[in-house]
Order: sequence, then structure tokens, then C-alpha cells
Amino acid sequence: MTAAPSSAGISRIFAEEYGRCVATLTRVLHDIDLAEEAVQDAVTVALTRWPAEGVPPNPGGWIVTTARRRALDRLRRDAVGRDKEARAVRETPAEQDEPEEEGPVRDDRLRLVFTCCHPALALPARVALTLRLLGGLSTPEIARAFLVPEATMAQRIVRAKNKIRAARIPYRVPRDADLPERLPGVLAVVYLVFTEGHATATRTDLAAEAIRLGRLLAELMPDEPEVLGLLALMLLTEARRPARTGPDGTRVLLADQDRTRWDRDLVREGLELVRRCLRRDRPGPYQVQAAINAVHASAPDAASTDWHQVVALHDQLLALAPSPTVALNRAVALAETEGPAAALAIVDDLAERLDRYHLLHAVRADLLRRLGRDDEARAALDAALARTDDPDDRALLEARRG
Repeated sequence: MTAAPSSAGISRIFAEEYGRCVATLTRVLHDIDLAEEAVQDAVTVALTRWPAEGVPPNPGGWIVTTARRRALDRLRRDAVGRDKEARAVRETPAEQDEPEEEGPVRDDRLRLVFTCCHPALALPARVALTLRLLGGLSTPEIARAFLVPEATMAQRIVRAKNKIRAARIPYRVPRDADLPERLPGVLAVVYLVFTEGHATATRTDLAAEAIRLGRLLAELMPDEPEVLGLLALMLLTEARRPARTGPDGTRVLLADQDRTRWDRDLVREGLELVRRCLRRDRPGPYQVQAAINAVHASAPDAASTDWHQVVALHDQLLALAPSPTVALNRAVALAETEGPAAALAIVDDLAERLDRYHLLHAVRADLLRRLGRDDEARAALDAALARTDDPDDRALLEARRG
């Protein structure tokens, strides 16, 4: 056992282990709700025992073992649960053994992603449910990722679980023939897990987990260019992490980053994956986003960025996957080629659809500042501050406001 942890330390451990534990218990118990409840029970036990006894050498194994015992106790209390209990006992491996898995997907967490991305569920529900189960994200965190109200996201997650129960959707390894149909939802899940981890300094484990899943997908489906594109996109984005914060811990924008601090190994790997995608000539949204990041990664400094190429790639991305956020990012690039006035006209057209998105107001503030409209720029920064609780975002916005 290690030294006694604080409650915050225990919470951090559970956040890091949550997805693996829920995935393992879902396979053993064949019940998603029961798996989640059992992991929560284990949290309660840990909060009582670990401060006195210390953290066990293998926290994840302790959580799974404790949660499984709690789940079996629950099942013994009702007649319906006895069959599940017997099945779970039969399928639980010996303490030191790893279970053999059949089928193309041989990782519990990846299996859980594919299972939650069943075609019977609407795509937003698949993504939201898997973020909850795999990443252990809270409902507010998922709502923020989707740019929807928290109540809407809570209903979406509940409906998805009810659908799985009502339709008796099994937790099982997808067949080879099912993998392409499940792929768009899976890629969306992995990318949103990565985005949450990259945006939140305290959840770097989510970004690492998303990259791990991306590598597994690339091994599983090496001929799918969108899989390679997503992995390239994550690697090129993650490569910038060392330069995203200054010595005082504040966030540093891309244009101001010290590019010598970027992880060159991740950059090289990401660029090679982009080249592999280009050779396949089957463009998709993740590949185009990776190509945009490759343009930035190839420029020795911000002034050397090929903004015309960035705008052209955003045009291609809008044709493949039109969305207001893509249009906003295109406007940022357009400001570098056509000037801030042309970009501001586009941003103003997006204002109603993206009013809740703080970055729209932050971008608008920058464009107004460049046009010398300082009072309006200050009001736009106030609007951005009113729409985010993220401490890093707020610090950056407040510094700009002065």
C-alpha cells in the first residue's frame, strides 16, 4: 500500500480507472447499469478504507474486484439476479488470469465503445453514452462538449440506456461485417474523449486513452483512411501540449507558442499518417482536419503558415461535414488571407447559431480589435467570459480584456 491519499486523490484515481473498470464489469455482468452502480459502490468503499490503509498497489484491480463483489451481493438479493450472478461467477477469471476474448475486438474498452455504438441508437446518444461509460465524464462535461443544455444531455443518456434495455441490445464483440457500420460513431466517441482530455489540463488521461484507442482502431482497421486520419489529428494536436501553457500555467494560443517545445516524435508520426491518407485519396472529415493541423505543424513559425492552404482545406471540410464551428474556424483562417472585415461578416452570420459558444465571442472580439472597434471588442470579451466557467479560458480572456 502507498501513503494515505486525500479524497481528491482518490477521485482522480477513479476518474483515470473508471472506463476500464466499467468496461470489464460490463463484460462480466452483462448489465451496464449494474456495472456503473458497482463502480460507484467501490468508490464509496475506497473513500472509507484508502485514507486509513493507503492506495493498493493495483488500484484498478482493487476497484474491479470490490465492484464485482458488490454487484454479486446486489444480484443475490433478488430472484431475477440469481441467473446473472451465476453467469458472472462463471465468466469471472481467476485472480491472476486475463480472460480469453474471441472476435476482432480484443480490448474491453474498445468493445464497450463498439457496443454502445449500436445502430439502434441515434448517433448523438451513442456518443454521449460512451463518453459517460468509457470516460467517466459527468453530464455537464458531456453537455459542454455537445454545446447543449445539461438537462437535454441528461435526458439523452437516460433514453439511450432505456433503449439498450428495451431492445435487449447485447454487450458482445461486433462481427467483422458490423465494424464499418459502427465506425462513424466510434470515431466520434474517440475524438470527443480526446477533445475533453486535451481541453482540460487535469484530464490528460482522457487524451492518452483516446490515442490508445485510436492506435487499436488503426491496428484493427488499417485500410480505413478515416481511422488513420483521426489518429493523425490527435497526435498532431497532442504534440502541441508542452507549449500550450506558459511558465505561470496560463494558456498560450497557437500563434504565440514556442514551437521548439512541440513533441517532434508525435509530429513526425502524425505527418506520416497524413501522407498515408493522401496516398489513399479517399478524403473524409478527420483526414482533412489532420491535414489542417499538418499545415500548422509544418510551419517553423506562425508567420510562415500557409493560410491560403488552411482556408482551402476548411472549404473542403465544410463540403464534407458542414457545421457552424467549422465555418467559425474557416473565418479565423480567412482573416489572415482576406482581412478581419471579411471574417467578421461570417462570424456575425454565425452569431445566432453559436451564441452559447464562448469562442465565437472571443473570435469576434479579436476581429473587432483588429478593426479598431475597441468598445465593441470589450463587449464581445464580456460575452465570452459570461459563457465559460473554464478557469484557463477565463484567465486568457481576462488578460485580453485588460
